Order: sequence, then C-alpha cells, then structure tokens
Amino acid sequence: MKRRKFLQQSVGIAGAISVVGNNAVLSSDKKTGKKHAALNNPPNILFIMTDQQRADCMGVNNNPIIQTPNLDALARRSANFSHAFVQSPVCTPSRACFFTGRYAHAHKNRVNYTSLNKNETLMPKYLQNAGYQTAIVGKSHLYYNYPPTTNEARQTGFDTVELHDGTHSTDPFSDYFNWRQTHDPQKEIYYREYAKNISTIAGKLPPGSNPFRAAIDKEYTDTGWTGLRTRHYLKKFASEKKPFFLFSSFWKPHSPFEVSAPFDSMYNHKDIPLPKKENRENIQKLPPHLARLILRDEFRNKKAIFDMDEERLQWIYRSYYGSISHIDQEVGLILKALENLGLAENTIIVYASDHGDQLLEHGLMGKNVFYESSVRVPLILSYPGHIKPGQYNDLVMSIDVLPTLFGIIGLEEPYNCQGQNLVPLIGKSDSSYKTRDCVFSENVIPEVFANTFNLLPIFGCIFPFLLRCHPPFHLSWSSQLLG
Repeated sequence: MKRRKFLQQSVGIAGAISVVGNNAVLSSDKKTGKKHAALNNPPNILFIMTDQQRADCMGVNNNPIIQTPNLDALARRSANFSHAFVQSPVCTPSRACFFTGRYAHAHKNRVNYTSLNKNETLMPKYLQNAGYQTAIVGKSHLYYNYPPTTNEARQTGFDTVELHDGTHSTDPFSDYFNWRQTHDPQKEIYYREYAKNISTIAGKLPPGSNPFRAAIDKEYTDTGWTGLRTRHYLKKFASEKKPFFLFSSFWKPHSPFEVSAPFDSMYNHKDIPLPKKENRENIQKLPPHLARLILRDEFRNKKAIFDMDEERLQWIYRSYYGSISHIDQEVGLILKALENLGLAENTIIVYASDHGDQLLEHGLMGKNVFYESSVRVPLILSYPGHIKPGQYNDLVMSIDVLPTLFGIIGLEEPYNCQGQNLVPLIGKSDSSYKTRDCVFSENVIPEVFANTFNLLPIFGCIFPFLLRCHPPFHLSWSSQLLG
C-alpha cells in the first residue's frame, strides 16, 4: 500500500464504519444540548493498562521464563492479539491514541507531558455521557492543562479519580503518595528507593541479592496500591445500578527497575537471554536521528549505555520480569474480585500497555523508536459469550480499542475516529473485517530533534514510520517525513 493511499484511508475510516448498535438510543442532554447515546443494559468495562510492557513479556506470548499465570489464563479465554501496535511509542501520545481512537498527528498530542487539544473528547467522557459511572486508579498522563490534578482528570471524563503519575514532579498531586503517608510504616523512604541504599535494610540483605530490590514492602508499592484501590471500586460499583468504566492503570514495569520482595528474587537463578551487544561503528551507520538517540548520554558528558555490562543488564531483565509478575498477581486478585462480586459475566476486560521497552536491544533503553520491542504491546479483549477466544495474528492498532468497545456496547462511534472496529473479527457481526497489510506509528523526540545536544537544528519534525509487515511478520522500516 502506498503512503498517500494509507493516509487517505486512515483519515477517512471514521466515515466508513460509524454504526450505532441495536442497544443504543440517541438522546439529548437538556443542559448542554449535546447528543449522546443512552444504552440499554450495557456491560461494564474494566480497562487495565501497564506502562512500558513488551508484547513478549507474558508466558502465553511464547516467553518460557516469565511467570504470568493470571494473565496467561485471561488471554486463553479472550481474544489475544499477537501483533498489536501502538501509534506512538511514548506514554502521553500513545494513551491519547487509545482514548481518542485517533493518530497522534490527528489529536496533536505528540510529546510527553504536553496538554491535550481542548477539542479532543476522550473515551471516558463519551461513556460518561452515555450513562456510565467512570473512575481512574493510577497513571493518567492525560490532561487539558498542567498540572495533572484531580480536577483535570475529571475534565477528561472521570467521575472518580485516584491518581499517581509516578514522578517527583507529580507527587504533590498523587493520591498514592498521600495514601502511603497514612498507611506505610516506612513512609519516610521514597517509594522508588533501592534497599541497598537504606542502611537499616542493606545490612540484612543476603549475598547475591538483586541490586534493584525495592526498599519498601510490596503492599505499599504503587503496584500494590493500584490493585487494592481497583478492587475497592469494583466492590463499590457492584452495589450500584449504573454500568461502570474503570481504568486501572499500573505504573510498572516502567523504569527505574526497583522491585519488591518476593518478586526481586523470583528470577535470581534464571539466565534470561540478552540482546546482542552493539558497537559504535554499527550505531553510526544508522539513520542520524536514531544514532543520536542511542548516543544521547554522551552529549550529557556521560557514558553511552549501549555497551552496558552483562551482569547489570541481567539484573535489569530479572527486575523487569519481577515487576510484571507482581502486576500479574494483582491482576489475578482483581479478576477474582470480579468473579466473587458477580460482575465477571457482564464486564468487558481490556488488558494493554501504552508502549514497550527496548531493554538494550539495538543499544537502547526505554522506548521512542519503531523497533518491535517499543511499538508492539500486549492486547487482550475479553467479554464472555460475545468475544471469541483465541490468538489473533492480524495486525491491529491501539486506535482500534475505542471503536471496538463502542461497537460491543452499541455506542455511536465518534465521526472523527480513525481506528477499526474489531467486532467483525472477534465477535458476531453482519459487517466484514478488512485485514490490514501495515500499521502506522509516529513520534517526536524534542531532545534529539530540537538541537538540545547542539546537533543539526531540526525543529517541529515528525518521523512517522509505516511498519510494513509480510508473513511471518518480519518488520521493515519505511521512513517518511510527513509534510
């Protein structure tokens, strides 16, 4: 498919697939005059998102080392997408894509910690207008005006808000941070601190301990808190008549790599396969902007990380895996609560991540690039009796989640949505499903592109990539500069 044709189709897709389901009735809000869908007996929606989780980091996704029994069980009774790609490999733009059903160049939220376009309406607002009670627990990263406060989250469509964006700068607005001050006996220890740096703990660590072991106990971590508060709201919503949309947003396995016991030692005796070591000569042959990204630490007068020693990298992998196993435990408790509360049969479950992590593949840590480890993520959709379980190898995108959920519950799709309703693929539908032959992702990295390192003065540039896929899904890059 040629680039021009792809972009034309992506922009015009909303007009092609906007459908109102059988259980949606269009009504009008007397106060605002805005039309919205009033739904008859709609299902609940539980959307669980992790931050920076690679697609290959679940047992069910062909990883023989990582322990994720609860996620594996969920995936086996759900639609598990093996080739789901995000439309921007960085937190804020990617989350905006999930919640608008639109590409980053369309919703214009292209850089982390930037404000949403005030003309964009997010998924929870549409659901709120349709009669859902809406709640968020954990990381949002989406707001119309900085800072990310409770009121800002409410503006995006959440009735109930418990936030934690997970950095020093956002701690003043963190409900988790405040909760720890009341509940954690070790509240004076920073929640990202390593055990080895706390003298009262370091002396008690056994030889060979994980250097990334967290100083605080697992029940007081942001992972434990997110699971706890999610279950609290499930119990609350179970006693109420309105359907709910609950966004349970875990901060991990995002770096730094602190991980609490017992997950810190879960992989101590595992030798996890590490990526091939890169060298400077090969890095300098890469496209200039990619080479600059890999070597960016050198422009800060630091050592570049592409030649990190293997022992440290092995502990990073073990800690990353441990964080995911901790999330898996919390997900298991959440799913058990759904079942015990009688909510499981009438609740759609979404499990996804906003992007992946290179973990030193191609010499990079973090994300921001268009290698599979950054742009391919886990995506699971479950709705008993409505979604056909199985592994789906079709190419799907994060912008497909909104129109798919709206297609299931019978809510009218926004006219400007650019994603594809997956119901014809995974459920019962009179419509046909159009298979993709490529997916699209884009990113802006100001510190690389905007002369921060006294490099070439490139301002306001977007480097999108069409990730062309051919069986068996080997990716080749086609770098195109959008005009």
